[in-house]
Amino acid sequence: MAKIIIAGAGFAGHYAALILQDSLKKLDNNHQITVVSRVNKFTYIPSLVWVGVGDMEVKDVQFPLKPVYDRLDIDFVHGALTEVYPDDNQVKVELLEDTKADKKLSYDFLLIATGPYLNFEATPGLGVEKGFTASICSPPHAVDAYKRYISTLDRVLKGDKVKIVVGTGHGTATCQGAAFEYICNIHNDLVRKGIRDKVELLWLSNEPALGDFGIDGLEVKKGNDIFTSQMLVDALFDEYNINYEIRSHVHKIDEKKIYTENVEGEFKEINYDFAMLIPPFKAQPIKFVNKDGEDITEKVCNPAGFIKVDANYGKPYEELDGPDWPRYYQNPTYKNIFSAGIAFAPPGPLSKPSKSPNGTLISPAPPRTGYTAELSGKAAALNIVEMIKGNDPIHSASMAETPGLCVASLKKSIFTGEAVTIAIYPVARNYSKYPEFGRDLQMCAAEIGMAGAWFKFFLHYAFMYKLQAKPGWKFIP
Repeated sequence: MAKIIIAGAGFAGHYAALILQDSLKKLDNNHQITVVSRVNKFTYIPSLVWVGVGDMEVKDVQFPLKPVYDRLDIDFVHGALTEVYPDDNQVKVELLEDTKADKKLSYDFLLIATGPYLNFEATPGLGVEKGFTASICSPPHAVDAYKRYISTLDRVLKGDKVKIVVGTGHGTATCQGAAFEYICNIHNDLVRKGIRDKVELLWLSNEPALGDFGIDGLEVKKGNDIFTSQMLVDALFDEYNINYEIRSHVHKIDEKKIYTENVEGEFKEINYDFAMLIPPFKAQPIKFVNKDGEDITEKVCNPAGFIKVDANYGKPYEELDGPDWPRYYQNPTYKNIFSAGIAFAPPGPLSKPSKSPNGTLISPAPPRTGYTAELSGKAAALNIVEMIKGNDPIHSASMAETPGLCVASLKKSIFTGEAVTIAIYPVARNYSKYPEFGRDLQMCAAEIGMAGAWFKFFLHYAFMYKLQAKPGWKFIP
């Protein structure tokens, strides 16, 4: 009997648990799956943008995990994985229910999919608890963002003009797409309320180009013409009257101003009344200890704490290519440890990094959320099944071989809604296979329209159904 521990229950970890349970029940032996998670609910993160503007409630984006796992005969531990002893195949978990205590669990295979630590501390004044800005990265944060947003609009209704800033709060932040959705939904909410002319909207981002989104942008071929995501976003922001500052790092924030530096080395002070800025991510803190009691975290993880997998690390950006991205999500030192979703260490950025003349790094981190997280979790789970059967890993989900799909909401409405639908193949440019653009432009698309809004609705309810493992869930891609 194999014991498998999955740390984390987001897109990567939770979906991996469902795939493992479905795959292992077809084998002869009884196998034990244990999910360890700091949160006891699954959250459909893409819909938090709607919570942040008051168009959806938190209860509509979450469901409790334990009833799902009980039904599938998966053990659930509400706790935080704090230490791994890879030579002994054990982990230490800090229990979060009933009593604060530590518990050691044994494993034959370990999949780490713990998601990000929201590193608000990287920018003084950034964040909800100790800073001055809002966030939509978690359910409590999204609720708080809506309260701050409505409070700002109260001032508008009293006759004030206000400035709202949305974007990234650090030069190395990721998830520009979520912030893009948020500022567009705010615009349309202000239009609906009849007060758009009283609010200045500013997009503040570390992207090297407008519409880059941390994925090095997108090209789409239509006939003999090539259109880019930069063209799309530029036209949309022009239509929405959204100003923008890109290629910018945020140094600090106070109650009234955001202090930035751009790649030209210019320092600016941006006044604001309400700001929602995405923080940089680092890994959830996990310590790795060998059989001699030595801390070997630096051997297993990169400097940000993300787990090293079968990627080609150390290459400069200009030399990175598709084959350098991980395929199996297996740690090269400890073959029975896998990592997926945001928890795995990428070989480098997707977008070209920059430094200001002052040495400030302005480089969007590669997004590894949503569909990409799900695919990597599935691949890791299936490779664990292969190893249980005595085989080597064979299931690949390289970001340089798999598609990306993003439906960015602009306005939530069944009858007048709009969204940007983006399909990209592959996510990471693969010049070894597609020499001209690194991508197959015949497989890339970008469209704005009501159909995208309907598709966004469908994805929300389809995934909420699928990830509760309800009847027929396996037929939903």
